[in-house]
Amino acid sequence: MSAADTRDERLAHFVDDAPFEPAAEVALTPAQERFYMASQWKLMWWKLRRHRIAVASGIFLLALYVVAGFAEFFAPYELQHRDRRFIYAPPQSIQLFHEGRFVGPFVYGMRMQRDPETLQPLYKEDPGRIQELRFFCAGGYRGSEYAFWGGLFEGDFHLVCPARGGTLFLLGTDRLGRDMFSRILYGARVSMTIGLIGIVLSFALGIAIGGIAGYYGGWIDNIVQRAIEVLKSFPRLPLWMALSASLPVVWSPIWIFFGITIILAMLDWPGLARAVRSKLLSLREEDFAVAAQLMGARPPRIIGRHLVPSFASHLIASASLAIPEMILGETALSFLGLGLRPPITSWGVLLNEAQNIQAVVLYPWLMAPMVPVILVVLAFNFLGDGLRDAADPYK
Repeated sequence: MSAADTRDERLAHFVDDAPFEPAAEVALTPAQERFYMASQWKLMWWKLRRHRIAVASGIFLLALYVVAGFAEFFAPYELQHRDRRFIYAPPQSIQLFHEGRFVGPFVYGMRMQRDPETLQPLYKEDPGRIQELRFFCAGGYRGSEYAFWGGLFEGDFHLVCPARGGTLFLLGTDRLGRDMFSRILYGARVSMTIGLIGIVLSFALGIAIGGIAGYYGGWIDNIVQRAIEVLKSFPRLPLWMALSASLPVVWSPIWIFFGITIILAMLDWPGLARAVRSKLLSLREEDFAVAAQLMGARPPRIIGRHLVPSFASHLIASASLAIPEMILGETALSFLGLGLRPPITSWGVLLNEAQNIQAVVLYPWLMAPMVPVILVVLAFNFLGDGLRDAADPYK
């Protein structure tokens, strides 16, 4: 047999005698059909699920928002509950076993003594006082009653309570004998809400101003770009401080809250406006935008219904990365005494009490509010990275 015949036999199974029909439908497997028929949002979700750190961060943030929304239930104590017997009390650790015997979740009671020289209160665990924790309980101690969300209804039901007549200070107490763990849960409601409200206002400004600049171009674009450059030329923290200090001291806490939110939003929109402008400059010449314009659609409708939704996934990723900047901004201003003020409780307000280095050395648990700030910022950054990768599911 010749070499040519051998080569023909090897290639025979690659040859199809059927006539070539370009218009013929290609048979797809169920998996291929499911992929090709999926929407862009479903493709984004499939790609996001493969980013495990982003998914874990999203679950953590969702759980934290649930806890913040129902802080009255999850916190052992009411926000302003005080126990004058335990001022600057150290954290109590949860135990399960006592002298080798399983008891269940409990804490040891504390005894307070004063240093004879410095008169500083010293707390020691009392192994003879076992205080078993109660779960899904009504308070039964002074100060357990709370007004849910400032007065929607009264209640005293908690996830966990101390033993009757006992204490449960998981993260210690402050200078007034208030439980730090409960106050951190209540503070999460303000600190995490200010990020959401601020980003809504910032995105509204950024999309509107950036959309106008990108769609119309010309002198309007030049004015917007020069205004953005002027705003971004100011150092951010000093500008925050100056605007926050200008808020009237006679304002109520709720007005201070909205004032700080507006300040953070007003200084955060330029970056988003530039991103929206650059996207619209490239998309306004696309066929679908020109077709909408020829059909008589007005510019606001073209921008809002056709152009912005085409890169909405990128906006979602940008929002998840911008929220931690809002949280850090509020925390920094409140820590410096220029942001939110008591009786409003946020993580920055709680950290304001840790400015005294002597207090931090003697009572390090006052720095505990710094931990949720770090965790939330990291979680938002990880989630933002995952959303940014999933925003382009075809890569």
